[in-house]
Amino acid sequence: MQGRDFLVAGDGKLQACKSARAWDLLRENYRLYRFLTEVEDVLNDVEDESSRLPELRMLVRRLIVNSYWVRSQHLEPCPKTGTSVLLMYDELGFPLTVQTVTFAPGTSSTIHNHGTWGIVAVLKGQEKNTIWRRNPSPDAENRVEATGEIHLLPGDIISFTPDAIHSVEAVGDEPTVTFNVYGETDPKERFEFNPVTHIAKKF
Repeated sequence: MQGRDFLVAGDGKLQACKSARAWDLLRENYRLYRFLTEVEDVLNDVEDESSRLPELRMLVRRLIVNSYWVRSQHLEPCPKTGTSVLLMYDELGFPLTVQTVTFAPGTSSTIHNHGTWGIVAVLKGQEKNTIWRRNPSPDAENRVEATGEIHLLPGDIISFTPDAIHSVEAVGDEPTVTFNVYGETDPKERFEFNPVTHIAKKF
């Protein structure tokens, strides 16, 4: 599954990154357990986040290229909320969450950060990511402003630093399915932002 790679940081800048070629990532019997082991190696051995995220993006791409099982694991969107989450891995004591998320067409998220690094790969459908940044003023400490947007297609991967702020919308005529990997969230640093009231609340 060939696609593009992106990085979003807290300054609201969207950076296009070099993508590994799908045929260079082909591995026989590359399964979720092997992916988790290699992710753990990166988390243990690479302390610099600017070096860690490219390594993790490559592992995510290797997994979605080689594992039909992973690409097929998702739920139908909930009729009430328009979204569903299938948790694939979340082990106590290990700072990693792996899940697939399904959005019904037209469903949007709040404006939020994650309080940890994150990597999202689009498996099906289309997703519009709007990038935001904090733009505080004397009367509104948590004011945010949109800095751009990117239209993601199947095979595209976008990664986030802990302070990166974004919102997503499923576009097109079919549900959007993403494969998401997150580190350990710092609950004191994860917020949902309101662009009208300029209030940030714990998320």
